[in-house]
Amino acid sequence: MRSLILLLLLPFAAGAQSPAENITKVENNLTGWVSIENEPPVRWNIEERLKAHKVPGITIGVIKDYKLEWAKGYGYADKESKVPVTPQTLFQAASISKSLNAVGILKLVQDGKLSLNEDINTYLKTWHPSADSGKITIANLLSHTAGLSVHGFPGYEPGDTLPTVEQILRGERPANTREVKPLFAPGVKMQYSGGGTTVTQLIETTVTGIPYDQYMQKEVLGPLGMTGSFYTQPAPANKIPLLATGYRVDGTPIKGKYHIYPEMAAAGLWTNPTDLSKYIVETQLALQGKSSKVLNQAMTKTRLTPYLNKNAALGVFIVNGQRYFNHNGGNEGFRCVYYGSLENGNGFVVMVNSDNFNIIDEVTRSIAITYGWEKDFYRPDTVTSAALPADALQQYVGKFKFRNVMVTIEAKDGRLYAITNNGTMRMHYTTKGDFVLLEERGRLKLVNGDLVASDGGESIVFTRQP
Repeated sequence: MRSLILLLLLPFAAGAQSPAENITKVENNLTGWVSIENEPPVRWNIEERLKAHKVPGITIGVIKDYKLEWAKGYGYADKESKVPVTPQTLFQAASISKSLNAVGILKLVQDGKLSLNEDINTYLKTWHPSADSGKITIANLLSHTAGLSVHGFPGYEPGDTLPTVEQILRGERPANTREVKPLFAPGVKMQYSGGGTTVTQLIETTVTGIPYDQYMQKEVLGPLGMTGSFYTQPAPANKIPLLATGYRVDGTPIKGKYHIYPEMAAAGLWTNPTDLSKYIVETQLALQGKSSKVLNQAMTKTRLTPYLNKNAALGVFIVNGQRYFNHNGGNEGFRCVYYGSLENGNGFVVMVNSDNFNIIDEVTRSIAITYGWEKDFYRPDTVTSAALPADALQQYVGKFKFRNVMVTIEAKDGRLYAITNNGTMRMHYTTKGDFVLLEERGRLKLVNGDLVASDGGESIVFTRQP
């Protein structure tokens, strides 16, 4: 009987991959959005892509079966000082801040201090939306259905005078964004609004009397075990050595290393994949009724239920066939993303200290290939390559411009290469008479001498330059 059991278990044991093996596979299977049918698959490693994209550093965490399987950093947190990225390095989470903010606001709902569907003017004392806004609720604010303005925030350089939350909402100096005001009636449609999220920050401090960062530390980050993370702006002195420096697409550092975000609820969280994985796993367990460190099962279900359309829930988006909760982030010099499955306890976090998001997409595809999650994260378009007629090669060579974006096309060894701020990319000619780039989604084609980029029916014309 024992030998039979061992025989039955053998295939499963043989097929299992250790975390170390999975790390190696993720590191070496980065790939593009398209598969070229009659050519060998293109695979890159992380170090190659960091260099190609001019991205100083990246940090990755993968969750499997309700546990963080591994977290690892690559490249530099500060390339000028040669400070390496480690699993403890803190990155700006940007709009991922909104997911944790929603946990904090819904904790107040759960405790009976707020109502999801009450008019927010019930709670506000020092600022109110315009009188003609209609009834705006907490649920509207968290699901981006309040009809309010201001998509996002640029932040402030170190040393700048920081505005109060009320000044931000009024658009008054020293705030560097416009007034948060109604654009349309609440509950009509979803339109992303960091301004609306900032209203929830004011509601929290008004209702509790506790500074926002302190409330989030005590009621959310602490209970979740996110001991390295914080919302405080500017950063506490003891955290500064762990902070990554942000960089532009061309690889130059942000002035002052990073911006400061008094709009803490919308963009102020500093964290890393290790800590964010604790939030993801707790959400997954709470949804199953197996944990309630902050929110109980009922409130977690409410948070993960799309409010008006099929994707926008409360502080999260429900995506990939309604199988994952997710949020992306983009502050000055930082980009990031997380996904958590609604079943089976899987997910991942990827964060970079760069304005370039492309490597995040490439790592996402590598994770999908490694863990067998292709149906959710890697379904490449397939094209067939063709030989570009030699007499057509030079027709494409030149410089092309759309607004302030320049694309330079060069010929080398019988092939064409597109050069942009994102690096040099080979152009693959297809049987449809156009080109694809592995790194950039869409198709390129010459039309009346200009370069036309199209993707899903939308086209942009890059005008040939003299």
